[in-house]
Amino acid sequence: MDDIYARTEILADPQALARRAAEWMTATALAAGTPCRIALSGGSTPKALYALLASDLFRNKFPWDKCEWYWGDERFVPYDSPESNYRMAREAMLGKVPVPAGKIFPIPTDGAPEEAALRYEQTLQNAYGSRIIDRARPLFDIQLLGMGEDGHTASLLPNDPALEEQNRWVLAITHGRPKVRITMTLPVIESSRHVLFLVAGKSKAPVLAQIRAGGSVLPAARVNPVGELLWLIDRAAASAKSP
Repeated sequence: MDDIYARTEILADPQALARRAAEWMTATALAAGTPCRIALSGGSTPKALYALLASDLFRNKFPWDKCEWYWGDERFVPYDSPESNYRMAREAMLGKVPVPAGKIFPIPTDGAPEEAALRYEQTLQNAYGSRIIDRARPLFDIQLLGMGEDGHTASLLPNDPALEEQNRWVLAITHGRPKVRITMTLPVIESSRHVLFLVAGKSKAPVLAQIRAGGSVLPAARVNPVGELLWLIDRAAASAKSP
């Protein structure tokens, strides 16, 4: 991602970042076809975006009726757990806006993790209409991503063999974190017309500087979608100088 500077916007603070993301997401969804498939991420920065989209400022502007909702990754916990990405998105946004239940597709978190990953893979393949990804026909219109302090994105961790997976669409990640995770693989994440990274906070600055310098092999640096890639970062996250 040596040309990441051309696809980066720096906002004053997390509030400004959320406002810019809400404006971008609304405009992008309005311009998309039907259905507009959106993959959500977890974390505090997306939570502010979701709350804003459900607020009076955006609720009546966003095209809820034509969108379908998916998740890039999830902790393998019950849907009512405070650690659930699905619960966070539902409480911050989806439960407050006119989205039919049949257009919401959370990652399964029951049964065995590997079996749950296969079930979600089937859900995605059914939506796409094929088991093979065609780069000319993206699965998602909007893919939201965050980045951890170690450079992970979704639940793709640094140096993990899952980063090299080319055939599976969804994997169970049973190591490296306190909770088992279910995550989309890179080919599925990259099958997107628009990928938006949201990164806020000084703790993210060192690893973001590495990525912005180019040549990084960290998971977040490896996302190379078929369509647009946009990074929205706040000043705190942009505060470290590239090495």
